[in-house]
Amino acid sequence: MKRALLYIFAFLAIQFLSQFLVVAAYMLVYNQAYADLPPIWNIGIMVLFSLFTIAVFLKMGWFKASRSYIRSHPWDVLLWSVVASLGAIVPSMVLQGFIPEWSGWAKELVDQTNEQLEGLMSVPGGYMVIALLPPVVEEMVFRGCVLKSLLRWKPQLKWGMIALSALFFALVHMNPAQMPHAFLIGLLLGWMYERTGSIVPGVAYHWANNTAAYAMFHLWHNPQSLTDIIGPSTLRMLLALLFSLCILVPAILQLNWRMKRTTEPQQ
Repeated sequence: MKRALLYIFAFLAIQFLSQFLVVAAYMLVYNQAYADLPPIWNIGIMVLFSLFTIAVFLKMGWFKASRSYIRSHPWDVLLWSVVASLGAIVPSMVLQGFIPEWSGWAKELVDQTNEQLEGLMSVPGGYMVIALLPPVVEEMVFRGCVLKSLLRWKPQLKWGMIALSALFFALVHMNPAQMPHAFLIGLLLGWMYERTGSIVPGVAYHWANNTAAYAMFHLWHNPQSLTDIIGPSTLRMLLALLFSLCILVPAILQLNWRMKRTTEPQQ
């Protein structure tokens, strides 16, 4: 448990340090007090944070990269990981619709986070810091380090450790509106890591999920709910949910069949 908390602390500390350095550079360049950082500078924060995190976790030996899993040619697992991610989009949006409106400090935090995400998705380089870098960094930290250490700490409580890592994953998003979705995805990603011993299937799933969010933002001009995409019809919503489950459930069954259990992490 101590090692898992160390990894999370390092992840958050690097994030804070990256933001501090970029904000300081912004204030130095423009010789003015920091107010609202332009989106392009937020991209700088994300790039610095991602590269810094990868470098630190590799240098410290917390994460050991290996090609052994890729060398096993797991293309079917990667394909079904992407399919499962796409099938989970509508169920997640339906679940999101049942979450009550936030108020007070939580609403301010949600609004601030959503505004930052909108800014990132609206400028060049947004796809890189939304769909390319986060899947690698977050899977490396939360599955390749945090979950691995938790499974070694309490191997007999496999699903308890997967749930705990998913909870940590949800909390570090620091956006109450994203936490239920992040927790559920964290459970699935944790299961995939526990079965394969590699972060690669999780990176594929994570990439497809974030790419879909990026695409929907641009295709439907930042939809806030499923009704913004398919309209207010209850019948359409039920049909969309049924169609998505017909993708998601077979994909999970295929993953369960195709993912080989491993005793040693392959990363």
